[in-house]
Amino acid sequence: MELIASINSAINGVVWGPPMLILLVGCGILLTCRTAGVQFRKFGYAMKNTLGKIFKKTEAAEGEVTPFQAVTTALAATVGTGNIAGITAAVTLGGPGSIFWLWVTALIGMCTKYSEVLLAIKYREKNKFGDWVGGPMYYIKNGLGKKWTWLGAIFCIFGALAAFGIGNAVQVGNITSSVNTVITAFNPDFAGQSTVNLVLGIILAVCAAIVLLGGIKRLGSVTEKLVPIMAVVYIVSCLIVCFWNIGYWPAIFADIFKGAFTPAGVTGGAVGSMMLVITWGVKRGVFSNEAGLGSAPMAHAASSEKDPVRQGLYGIFEVFMDTIVICTLSGLTVLCGVYAGGVEMTYGIQGDTSLNAAALGTVFGAKGGAIIIALCLALFAFSTVLSWGMYGTRCCEFLLGPKSIKIYQIIFVIVVVVGATMDLSLAWDIADTLNGLMAIPNLIALVGLSGIVVKETKDYFENRIKNYD
Repeated sequence: MELIASINSAINGVVWGPPMLILLVGCGILLTCRTAGVQFRKFGYAMKNTLGKIFKKTEAAEGEVTPFQAVTTALAATVGTGNIAGITAAVTLGGPGSIFWLWVTALIGMCTKYSEVLLAIKYREKNKFGDWVGGPMYYIKNGLGKKWTWLGAIFCIFGALAAFGIGNAVQVGNITSSVNTVITAFNPDFAGQSTVNLVLGIILAVCAAIVLLGGIKRLGSVTEKLVPIMAVVYIVSCLIVCFWNIGYWPAIFADIFKGAFTPAGVTGGAVGSMMLVITWGVKRGVFSNEAGLGSAPMAHAASSEKDPVRQGLYGIFEVFMDTIVICTLSGLTVLCGVYAGGVEMTYGIQGDTSLNAAALGTVFGAKGGAIIIALCLALFAFSTVLSWGMYGTRCCEFLLGPKSIKIYQIIFVIVVVVGATMDLSLAWDIADTLNGLMAIPNLIALVGLSGIVVKETKDYFENRIKNYD
């Protein structure tokens, strides 16, 4: 394990160094400039045609899901442990200022995700089962040309492997961690955590297998019910804590904006260089909303929506809801807990949810905070497992053909059990590395196809929009 950790640390240092941050942010800036800031200019229109149509009944044909099911499947993957434990890690390792860079990443990432989803619809194709399939590997092959298929294959290799980390082990590990927090809250002397973890892992593996083996239609029907429930429960709980501690807001926001350029921890001590603050803000932003990773387009490609731009609008909504709303609330809740004196800040912790539970506990009590975090994290994480199981399957299908699907899904389900019992900090580190590696081919494709994004966007808002409004 030490050797694996050492190798991963060396690769991670390169993958998440300044060049990757420049590539991620630079790609978003390029797309924002070329589309004249579509995520800002058309933000109201995007919300009206996404959030405003959530309850509109739509039907999808065989092999398709409704636009709302597509976005809930994508949100199921993006709204995960990164929104709770990941943001806490950013605050503890990068200080309050990391939240500012999280916002910057999200504002730029809205256009990145919009572009990814647009291209996924434009260049998708039907597989042998009659399902719509798409994503970076398909817009690389069908957009950049078949001579670039090797780049799509590289994306799929890293994507299939990343699914075991970001979409599986990390998520399941955080479920078991939060459940153990609840048990400890009621019984501090409990010593059977390893048995609980194994049992939970088996139960989650069975549930995941039932949904994944049912295909995209079953996945869509599950996520469209699960995502709204889990989002509302968590958002309302955090809002209660934040407004309960509204008196601390001026100090908190002052620390966020000052800390973005003058690195300092919550308690005033230095946390390192400004690059460290930016890195944690960007890393956790990308881990959370997945803008630039190329994962979400694989879910959106299955949508019954035919117009690339209209489905692309869901990419804007997705990043806004995931990062600007949910991640911000996570960060503010923890900081409110710290300022209220109910949370003892521990630095250098990744994947730990005890700080979130303690922050909620300042209002709901220690046991209540632990229960809320356990419930929300279980819903967030399990929904992520389901969606990333589909992402990994699509990557494997592109690489090895349809016959490999069941084999991959069986391995994925087995990893659920492994993730419930493994070292969580190593899982987070490996997930970070694989995220960065799978982003590189996707970002290259986005830059190469940015002209197509501009053309489709311009044509829609000048000509096609009248067909819908």
